[in-house]
Amino acid sequence: MHIGELAEITGLSLRTIRHYDEMGLLPDTKRTDGGFRLFTETDLERLLVVRSMKPLGFTLEQMAELLEIVDQLSDKSGDPELLTRLDRYIEEAGARRDKLEMKLKQADEFIAGLRRRTKS
Repeated sequence: MHIGELAEITGLSLRTIRHYDEMGLLPDTKRTDGGFRLFTETDLERLLVVRSMKPLGFTLEQMAELLEIVDQLSDKSGDPELLTRLDRYIEEAGARRDKLEMKLKQADEFIAGLRRRTKS
């Protein structure tokens, strides 16, 4: 698929996809005779992982490391070291999600408080 299709499916901008590609988050794939990159389902899956990590505040380096872990687990399923590293990411993602949930509750309370003032 072309970059426009990928952008539409993922909701990421063309610029963001190009940046992630330049940062090495996507493996090299085929190009058309005109030099346009052709993206694969694997590229799509990787971008969806990255997109999911972004709101949790993971760095590009952490995203790359997690993608490497996932890639290696595909080749060596059950590797204890890789599974331990993956578990750390799962725990960290859970903690970050909990923090976001707390902030969302605070935002809801703030909005509710403002709404109460308009009804006074």
